Amino acid sequence: AGDGTLILTRETPAKRIAAAGTEADPVRLEIFNNLFMAIAEEMGVALQNTAISVNIKERLDFSCALFDPEGALIANAPHIPVHLGSMGDSVRTIIAARADARDGRGIQPGDVYVLNAPYHGGSHLPDVTVIMPAFTSGGEIAAHVAARGHHADIGGLTPGSMPPDSRRVEEEGVLLDNVLLVDRGRFLEREMRELLAAAPYPARNPDRNISDLKAQVAACFKGVSALRSLIARSGGDAVHAYMRHVQDHAAESVRRVIDRLSDGSFACEMDNGAIIRVAISVNRVRRTMRIDFTGTSAQLDSNFNAPVSVCRAAVLYVLRTLMDDEIPLNEGCLRPVELVVPEGCMLNPRYPAAVVAGNVETSQAITDALYGALGVQAAAQGTMNNFTFGDGRLQYYETICGGTGAGPDHNGASAVHSHMTNTRLTDPEILETRFPVVLEEFAIRHGSGGTGRHTGGDGVVRRLLFRRPMTASILSNRRRVAPFGLNGGSDAERGRNLVQRKDGSTEELGATGTVEMHEGDAFIIETPGGGGFGRGNA
Repeated sequence: AGDGTLILTRETPAKRIAAAGTEADPVRLEIFNNLFMAIAEEMGVALQNTAISVNIKERLDFSCALFDPEGALIANAPHIPVHLGSMGDSVRTIIAARADARDGRGIQPGDVYVLNAPYHGGSHLPDVTVIMPAFTSGGEIAAHVAARGHHADIGGLTPGSMPPDSRRVEEEGVLLDNVLLVDRGRFLEREMRELLAAAPYPARNPDRNISDLKAQVAACFKGVSALRSLIARSGGDAVHAYMRHVQDHAAESVRRVIDRLSDGSFACEMDNGAIIRVAISVNRVRRTMRIDFTGTSAQLDSNFNAPVSVCRAAVLYVLRTLMDDEIPLNEGCLRPVELVVPEGCMLNPRYPAAVVAGNVETSQAITDALYGALGVQAAAQGTMNNFTFGDGRLQYYETICGGTGAGPDHNGASAVHSHMTNTRLTDPEILETRFPVVLEEFAIRHGSGGTGRHTGGDGVVRRLLFRRPMTASILSNRRRVAPFGLNGGSDAERGRNLVQRKDGSTEELGATGTVEMHEGDAFIIETPGGGGFGRGNA
């Protein structure tokens, strides 16, 4: 319900749940799966309703999830895949750091923590994770809840905190690593403002950061309240037993996927020349698989490095999409998987490598490489087309949809956010009301999908006219290397980034770039399509 209460229908009477024992039962398993998901969904509703920033309230660039006492993902709402697969690392970072705290200040009831550090479970600095433990009446940690939101600005070289040319993570914004945000019920606003202002490239709008953080805390309180309600109805033993059972069920679901997979390998080139290599080996006897990224390019002198938690998230997402079972994405999905990501490669970089594009761009290339190795789908647009603009007062960020790849039995979809992103675009009325731009064109880019027995989806054309001077940045991929077709299908059209000046002259940017926009100038983004699959016509 809207107030956070977990509603039990006639099909799931309270007495039936309360009677749940510690042995797995298929009916109870489904009940608890749904109840765990409901907690995350209620958190998401609370976050959207409480936030005031466009990024969270309108674009829905956030994720909420429930974790067990050790930090393993139990359930999530259907939010952002790249968030959900990596948030468990953030939770485990807090658990470990607070257990080893030299001052003896461990996790206390009413505490809430904040983290965005890419090398300790974060993805990139704008994605700020708020984590809250839930305690039993006996003072033990029963679970954790977390809410991750993409802040419109967290500092860095350019407004919007998605700088195309960053070389060190400090150039991408304010680094928050295991920071106490709420101390036993008291929100530490003064301390947070000091942190947001003290970095080499401080946050440009700390008022909005504080507002978003408060909304994330409210979402976490909603999740803890809902969890306590569930424990009161069902009993702590049953709840914790089914936290294990849902992971066991997910592991078995992945094993059923492994039963029908074959070995494969693939290499995916990005616009900057970096190569992502993956080899998949299936052990049918043990019903396990090895996913090995050995041979991937070394750590880059750019921001397309992806923290290993992002690579892990991409693997988790791909496995989940191959399942037939309707289950929430959880930690159990990775139990039958051996993941090999060599340290020092671009998918497991060393501090202080820049990573802002790794979360949004490299994650898409990892996903395409995995699908290519499995032979199940051609490349999607392979980018999130990250567009930011702003000045010292206003900052805006959006990702832009494109085409998805075709597969053995389906065409790709046109004009959708795909794979590791699941946001939406801001409504034009809200965009034009809050920011000095006019959305002059937003249309399907017909014919941009690859052809074949099944056709890839089409990208889009998006044109924004600026009504006053601002700094604009684009961070994208698939402008040089086209999204690949598979099994004889053709590649899709590459994307383009253009600036049309008021005098009619046109400048074409590469995959990344920053440009000063003046009144009357337009920024045009043509997004890629998805690759085709198979030879011939459907």
